[in-house]
Amino acid sequence: VVLALSNSGETGELLVILPLLKRLGVPLIAMTGKAHSTLAKESEVHIDVSVDKEACPLGLAPTSSTTAALVMGDALAVALLQARGFTAKDFALSHPGGSLGRRLLLHVADIMHSGEALPRVSQDASLHEALEVMSVKGLGMTAVVDQQGQLVGVYTDGDLRRTLNQPIDIHKMRVAEVMTRDCKQVPPEMLAAEALQMMEENKINGLLVVDGERRLVGAFNMHDLLRAGVM
Repeated sequence: VVLALSNSGETGELLVILPLLKRLGVPLIAMTGKAHSTLAKESEVHIDVSVDKEACPLGLAPTSSTTAALVMGDALAVALLQARGFTAKDFALSHPGGSLGRRLLLHVADIMHSGEALPRVSQDASLHEALEVMSVKGLGMTAVVDQQGQLVGVYTDGDLRRTLNQPIDIHKMRVAEVMTRDCKQVPPEMLAAEALQMMEENKINGLLVVDGERRLVGAFNMHDLLRAGVM
């Protein structure tokens, strides 16, 4: 289907393709301000968007006519959206590079750090070892796991500030003694936008990612969401 817009209905660039459209059997919908124009007569469906006069004081520049065409175009789009049951996800699929597309299509698995980039230490590791991992990986936190790789806690920059209020030996103290046990975690299939909302609600800067058996598979922070265009 071709939707052609022309206030006069006599635009040369459009009229020249009319024979081709007919030959190919392509339906033509015309939106014009002249019901008796060539474009209107040659179309299967004509939508009248005529105006009494242009808002331009000289009556030359298209103003009222362009507004009428824009309004009718929006009305057609909304009517078609409702008729097809078009959803936000459908919109995202056709606009994957836009902000809405990223919010509805990007998952945690797409942005998380995994493998060698994932900060993690054993629950038997010293606080010094945990701090080394945090410095190297640069996410402002490290996951703490047991021998099976299951998440048991997290140690963050905030935990470090609280720890420094105590007289400690970072080489002797185990990270498990000062970690946060009840830490927030998300599955890899969660939408990144939902993870962002969770972080904002809980006032945290990072999240750990676990599978169905609580095994650690990834981690990410606000900077990753920002780079991905989610925020």
